Amino acid sequence: MTNATIQEIEGIDDYWGPAFRSIYEGEGHEAFVHQLDERIKQHDKEIEKLCNFHYQGFIDSIRELLQVRSHAEELHADISNVDANVKETTENLCVKAEELIRARRVELNIAATIEKMELCLPLLTTYSKLKSQVEAKRYYPALKTLEQLEHVLLPRVGPYKWCAQISADIPRLRQAIQDASMADLRDFLENIRKLSPQVGAMALKQTQEMLGRNLASIVKNKKDMAVLGISAKENTGPQCPHELVDFSPLHRCLHIHSVLGAKNDFIDYYRSQRKQQARLVLIPASTNLHDSIQGVKNYLNAVLGFFILEEHLLSAGAGLVSKDWLLDMWGMSVTKVASTLRTNTSLITDPTLMLSIKHQIMLFINTLKCYGLPTDPLPLLLQEMAEHYTEVLMQRWVVVFRDILDNASFLPIEVETQDQFDGVMDTFPYDNDELETQPFPRKFPFSSIVPAVYVQVKEFIYAWLKYSAGLGLGGGRRAAAARHSASLLLSRSFTGCLSALFRRPLPLMQLVQIIVDTQYLEDATLCLYEFISNITGSELVTTQTAGSMFQAARDDAEQQICDKLEKKVDEFLDLENYDWLLVEPTGQASAFVTDMLSYLSGVLTSLEQLPERARVAAVRAATNRIATRLRNLLLDPAVKQISSGALDQLNLDVIQCEQFAAGEPVPGLKEGELLEHFASLRQLLDLITGWDWSSYLHDVGIEGGKYALVTPRDAATLLEKLKEAEQKSSVFSVLKKNERDRRKLLDTVLKQLKQLQNQDGS
Repeated sequence: MTNATIQEIEGIDDYWGPAFRSIYEGEGHEAFVHQLDERIKQHDKEIEKLCNFHYQGFIDSIRELLQVRSHAEELHADISNVDANVKETTENLCVKAEELIRARRVELNIAATIEKMELCLPLLTTYSKLKSQVEAKRYYPALKTLEQLEHVLLPRVGPYKWCAQISADIPRLRQAIQDASMADLRDFLENIRKLSPQVGAMALKQTQEMLGRNLASIVKNKKDMAVLGISAKENTGPQCPHELVDFSPLHRCLHIHSVLGAKNDFIDYYRSQRKQQARLVLIPASTNLHDSIQGVKNYLNAVLGFFILEEHLLSAGAGLVSKDWLLDMWGMSVTKVASTLRTNTSLITDPTLMLSIKHQIMLFINTLKCYGLPTDPLPLLLQEMAEHYTEVLMQRWVVVFRDILDNASFLPIEVETQDQFDGVMDTFPYDNDELETQPFPRKFPFSSIVPAVYVQVKEFIYAWLKYSAGLGLGGGRRAAAARHSASLLLSRSFTGCLSALFRRPLPLMQLVQIIVDTQYLEDATLCLYEFISNITGSELVTTQTAGSMFQAARDDAEQQICDKLEKKVDEFLDLENYDWLLVEPTGQASAFVTDMLSYLSGVLTSLEQLPERARVAAVRAATNRIATRLRNLLLDPAVKQISSGALDQLNLDVIQCEQFAAGEPVPGLKEGELLEHFASLRQLLDLITGWDWSSYLHDVGIEGGKYALVTPRDAATLLEKLKEAEQKSSVFSVLKKNERDRRKLLDTVLKQLKQLQNQDGS
């Protein structure tokens, strides 16, 4: 191991640490020292051998070195001389060299200065250019110049003090540019708010021209332009509505904020400002849109122009407007527009203005479709306006109907010539071959009201169809709506005018003629429906049940006829002059009863033109009134005494009336129907005149009895009057036995009747 260690030490020239560490940590120190001594001795012997081998050469070298010594001294002297000469020669050269060095340094400094100045000059020029652009309000180029100044030129120049001042001025300039661009944006927003009505008006005009365009108009327009020498290229005016607005300030502001990294903030600000403007646009400038069409036009122009500009920005794709945002704001706006128009149009009473507004809204809807904006709920608004338009028309026609009724004679039309006859036939569809063959003068069954109202209803239909045109309704729907409106006009407006007419007293024959006229008008509704079908090109459909359109008016007229007959009956009965203490009857009915029944017969004959139901109602009312009044005369508290003769005379009058009722003065009555009105009076008279008190007292309270309609109160009242009359006639005479028995029976019956009366009262 010791030999290996020594060999390792000899083999390594630089790093002996590991070898010495192994010796130090091992146990063979002495052996290593001994071996090392042996190795040294070995090397000494080798060196000695080597020296002995080269000794002669060494001696020769020493001799040569001694010979060279003399030559070296000579060389040294020569070199010293040369050195002195060189030093003397180079002193001037060193001075010149130092001067050259100084000049070279100055030259380098000058070149460096020129280089730095060349770097600074573009910076200063650009900064001056930036100032000029800001002053000239060329903000977008100024912003680009500022970016170049900040990111390119300033880092290239270096940290100079004036550069630091420019760097500090850059944020202020950037903020000034941003503020100035926002000011331009506000000016732009104010400008487009003013121009929005013009944009909307131009869009509506173009839509109207497009809807009215056909091949003939296009050819005519081309020919006119050719005659005037005008070409399409020469027309330098705005071709599209949005061209009325200069959008360059808006786009500049957008680019500026995009460069500034505030594009999203700018878009949010723009949208919020436009949303506020939308709220202002949706508030009409005029609070009374229902006064004139111009207010509605201005309102719709402003709304339409606002959203046309927004739709153009959406199409431009700058990112300022998104489709969702536009549709959301439009949805809110169109609902407000519909509500505003609904509120204002509901106050309109002029149908012409309603038509103009409807046309304007239709034009508005078509323009919205051209720009891809939803139209709901505007079609629903037009339908609601159609209902209000119908109401407005009906109100106007109410005035027309009132004038017709106020000026009407309520007499059948009578014509003297063929022209007059043809004139009536042209205005009203009446078919009667028998009338056409009659000689002149000819008389129609209806009055002048019928053709006048028929013509006005046709005028109403024309006016209503003007509104329905262009609503997109099919012929069937238009016809159904027109039929419904015409039916409403007749059944409500005209019937209402008739009802108002009935509130004032009318002669009986006028009432009869009104009922006849309404029947003819009702029959003519089928012709009106056919007229509507021909105009709209739809199938003929009848929607009104026959006999029901003017039923309310006929009911009023029939009631008034009944009231007049009852009043006339009252007038006849008020003329009665009964002698209630009459000893013997005249043997025939009273004159006023005969006259009354003759009058009723004549009146009922004149009612032949009326429907059967009306005539039956009239005769029922008259007979019921006669029976009621005669019964009331008999039981009148003012009449204290009634003799048997007077009772027999009243019985004759009732018999006369019963004969009239039994004769069925009008067809359509049930057998014995009119006699039922006299039943209670007849039973009362039969009871008193027949003196059948045993049957009455036996059957009282039993339903279906012979005298079931006679109450104890009525019987007792009439008996008391008979008793009073008999007492007055026999006060100075002696009663016979049968008269005393009759008086005694009368008292007994009265007593029993009062007991029954008290029982009924308790």
